[in-house]
Amino acid sequence: MLQEFNQLMDYIEENLTEQISGKEISKIVGMSDYHFKRMFSYMAGMSLNEYIKNRRLSVANVELINGARVTDVAFKYGYQSIEGFSRAFREWCGFLPSEVTKNKIQKSFPKFSFFIDIRGGNSMEFKIERKKKFNLVGVAKRVPIQFEGVNNVILELAQSINEQQRDEMHQLADLYPHQVLNISYDFDDGHLEEKGYLTHMIGFATTKENSFADLEQLSIEESLWAIFPNQGPFPATLQETIAKIYSEWLPSSGYEIADLPGISFTKHDSSNENVYSEIWMPIKEKVKL
Repeated sequence: MLQEFNQLMDYIEENLTEQISGKEISKIVGMSDYHFKRMFSYMAGMSLNEYIKNRRLSVANVELINGARVTDVAFKYGYQSIEGFSRAFREWCGFLPSEVTKNKIQKSFPKFSFFIDIRGGNSMEFKIERKKKFNLVGVAKRVPIQFEGVNNVILELAQSINEQQRDEMHQLADLYPHQVLNISYDFDDGHLEEKGYLTHMIGFATTKENSFADLEQLSIEESLWAIFPNQGPFPATLQETIAKIYSEWLPSSGYEIADLPGISFTKHDSSNENVYSEIWMPIKEKVKL
């Protein structure tokens, strides 16, 4: 996977003056647009869109120092107006393009390269498990993609569940963990920014067929899952585990993410200081070329 990431950096570098396609990026790295953007943000400490913008402005900086006209540089790197380019450039380096041209001020932002960096001796607990066919039943809604913080639309979805729906879900629930699951699927692809939507379901795992009109059902065929248990302060420990999955475990695991919903659950109690959670990531063995 690190090889694919570096191939992507080359592709971006060769297309800084062109429209960079999210679908082309997904093709290069071999995973969905959503999952790649999430992995990149954890590994790089910034969004993919921010990285591309910084590289464009860095190269534009060099061209301005070498005497290029501000108008030419602005349109070359995809800005619709000189004002928009000047505003973005000043936010990036603290100077207007005209000041850079006059005073030869340079700020650099080098191209990224990905490599394996072995640190410490921290191990990550996980298990690979093949699960037989099962169903997910619950309530679902399209929600905005959001990598960090509280997603208020998901919070509203949880608050909208009524007593009847809760009772119906509990009647159906007959599989581990016998409690509420957070389920994400059907991600929008093709966008470089952290935009778009996914479908989020709050529900339970079951072997039964849903017969209730006010609940939805997803059928999951027999498949392979990487399961990551974690325990500690909530939600910090859960979020740190997700970051490590994407930035440390997945790139060197020999697996890639399968096209199935991502699942997690948390056993809440009176305190958030030592909370148990699990993250279920659908996986498949990575094809060796």
